[in-house]
Parts: sequence; C-alpha cells; structure tokens
Amino acid sequence: MATAAQWIEGARPRTLPNAIAPVLAGTGAAAAIDGAVWWKALLALGVSMALIIGVNFANDYSDGIRGTDDERVGPLRLVGSGVATPAAVRGAAVASLALGAVLGLVLAVLSAWWLILIGAVCLAGAWFYTGGSTPYGYRGFGEIAVFVFFGLVAVLGTQFVQAERIDWAGVALAVGVGAFSSAVLVANNLRDIPTDTETGKTTLAVKLGDTRTRTLHLALLAAPFVMTLVLVARTPWALAGLLAIPLAIRANAPVRTGKGGLELIPALRDSGLAMLAWSVLSALALGFGA
Repeated sequence: MATAAQWIEGARPRTLPNAIAPVLAGTGAAAAIDGAVWWKALLALGVSMALIIGVNFANDYSDGIRGTDDERVGPLRLVGSGVATPAAVRGAAVASLALGAVLGLVLAVLSAWWLILIGAVCLAGAWFYTGGSTPYGYRGFGEIAVFVFFGLVAVLGTQFVQAERIDWAGVALAVGVGAFSSAVLVANNLRDIPTDTETGKTTLAVKLGDTRTRTLHLALLAAPFVMTLVLVARTPWALAGLLAIPLAIRANAPVRTGKGGLELIPALRDSGLAMLAWSVLSALALGFGA
C-alpha cells in the first residue's frame, strides 16, 4: 500500500504551476478591465488544481495498466512501480476530477450555462489523454491539448467568470501560459523518447525526434516573451514579464546542452517556475498598470 508521501509524489506536485499560472494570468487580465473577483479566482484555482491532479492520477493509471511506465525514468509512478493498485489510482483520479467538476459547476451557474459544456470537454480531455482505446496523448496531440486546456481555456475562462468578458490582452496571456505549459510537457516527453519509442507511445517528441524536440522547447519558451512585447500596447509595465527570462534560460539549459534522462528533470521544474514567474509579473503589470 502506498504511503501518504508516495501518494503526494504520485500527484506530481511539480506540475502545479501549470494549474496556478493560468488562474493568476486570467485574474490579472480580469483586473485590467476592472472585473477581478477574488472568491471567483479562488474557485477557478480549485478547479484548475483538482483537474491537473486528476489528470496526473488518470495518466498514472492508464499508462500503468498499459505497461508504459514499467521502465519510466523520472518521478514515482504509483501503478507502474506497484506501490498502489490500479483501482486505487483510478479512484483517486475520478475523485479529483469530480471535485473539479463540482467547483466548475458552481462557477458555471454563477456565470454562464455554456461553461458546463466546456467543462465537460475538459473532463473528457483529461481522461482520454492516455485513457480509452485510442488515447490522443499516444498520437502526438498532447502538447496541443495542454496549450488549449491549460492555456486558452484556463486563462480566458478565469478572466470570463470574473469580468464576464474576455479581451485581447487575456488572449495574449493565454497564449503565453499555453506555450509555457506545452514546454513543460515537451521537456517531459523529450526525456521519455527512448522508453516511449519502445512501448509504442508516439508522442510529439517521438515524431519529431531528439533534435527538433529540443528546438521546439526553446521556441515555446520564447513565445511568452513575444506576448510580453504585445502586451506593452496595454501598459508599458508589461515589460516586467521580461524579468522571467533568466528562469526560462535556465529551464532550457539542460535541453540545449544535450542532457537526457534524469538530467532533464530540472528542465521540467524550471519551465514551470518560469511560467509561474511570468504569469505573476504579467498579471501584476496588467492589474495595476492598465
């Protein structure tokens, strides 16, 4: 039976910046149009965190029963390592996703009914990333899904439920967060190219190959800073987002220097930290400077 520490590690807390950053960015975008509502932001954060933990447990379960995680390099996989039963991990995934659904339903009731439909799509995307008979994560669409769900949907959804509208600055922030979030997954899948190739998991990294995947990681880390320059049209304070560049450079260092395996784990961590820093800086700039 897995210990509490193993369950926490299995939830992959290093991915939490992917859940926190879009809510911060979306709240900053809402504040820029005088629409920030702190308790709705907290509800949105609850939705985002519950969904990402649910996704992580769902991936652990689905990859584990397929044998994809048997030789995985990196953080603990509960099913693949045998410390937890598939049923227990599936139950944790369902519970987390259900919590996210309930919190999301509350926001939808308070905002717009059609958000329920978007929430249903998000839940389906979470489960079928590695679940079901033809998971899209095994066909190279993972990065696109992350960009959409943890970038566009999460940021603009957070802005909308607070301000009841979205604007171009929110879209720019959503693109930046989506690019960062995709960079985290690219680093993860770059690390796993050897094992994914052996198990038949055709991620985008497997399709692109090692060299082009490393180039993609750099491009994704650069994209948010292009959005920073776009946001200057709203307020010159948006240039504060450039202060996250050193973190982005550090995140890309293991990738551009040809590291592999466990040596790429800092790239995942620092890509997430760069995203968090950029989101905080950009949200504050828009919230107080626009």
